[in-house]
Amino acid sequence: MRRVTIVIFGAALALPAAATAQSPVPSAPTVTPAPVAAKAALRLSVRSADPSAILAGERWVVRGTLKPYVAGQQVTVRLSRHGRKFLARALAVQRAGSVGRFQLGVTTAGAGRITVQASHRRTATQGTAVARVVRVDVLALQARQGSRGPAVRILQRRLTKLGYVVGRRGQFDARTARAVLAFRKLTGMPRTSVADGAVFRALAAGKGSFHPRFPSHGRHVEASIAHQVLALIAADGTVERIYPTSTGKPSTPTVRGNFRVYSKTPGFNAHQMYYSAFFVGGYAIHGYFDVPTYNASHGCLRVPIPDAQAIYDWVRFGTPVDVYS
Repeated sequence: MRRVTIVIFGAALALPAAATAQSPVPSAPTVTPAPVAAKAALRLSVRSADPSAILAGERWVVRGTLKPYVAGQQVTVRLSRHGRKFLARALAVQRAGSVGRFQLGVTTAGAGRITVQASHRRTATQGTAVARVVRVDVLALQARQGSRGPAVRILQRRLTKLGYVVGRRGQFDARTARAVLAFRKLTGMPRTSVADGAVFRALAAGKGSFHPRFPSHGRHVEASIAHQVLALIAADGTVERIYPTSTGKPSTPTVRGNFRVYSKTPGFNAHQMYYSAFFVGGYAIHGYFDVPTYNASHGCLRVPIPDAQAIYDWVRFGTPVDVYS
């Protein structure tokens, strides 16, 4: 009897397929999308005590904003002079509502043009940003008769605020020189008309105010023999004007006390006193050709001739005049 072998191909192929159908299909891995960096806008500005210019040695502030605010950001501020970097700081951005803010205090000893730059380097949460460059002119702390420009304007503005009488705006003329002299007298500095660094620093510190001794006297004149200055005081006790004066020398001292103007003489008199306002006996406030930085008169309150008529016009008959050491 013949043995017959039957090979069933279909069954052999079907078994692996059935096994595959019963195995679990692996799922695709979950991919977390990368964070999108927020667009950034960076702005820069400079602030100082005087908005028109910055003086050497005075503190000024670099300020800026980064929009929108995103936590954990930094801005780098760089300062350079003549193309050479001399300061770089990485500043943390602080939240201020919907924007970020930063600032940096700066003091520069030397004069010259300074370039201020600020940038934000891209992070995972905020994009790159570069601010528009800001340029700052730092002015030397020095002005004297004949000087012109921004430093003189700053000097005049600060002196005027205190009551000193200055001349033409932006020009260090003779009247501005007299104002500087009066300021120096009142602050105890050497009695010159040069506005050096000490003068600018004292003005920035708020020094040089004249403090009336008799504010209750209303509209009146005060003369400080110790400081060799004369001040016109308004009715409310505030200082209107301050002038340099020269009082009586030791051999002919100026009388001290509280007086009132009783006579006025315009122009020059026989003693070359110019626009005189007499307040007791022969003592007067008057212009004279020689008004040194120290007490040198015969007892009167001498003022420079260019200032005499303005003072004469300000005082009236009966105006109190207070003279003290």
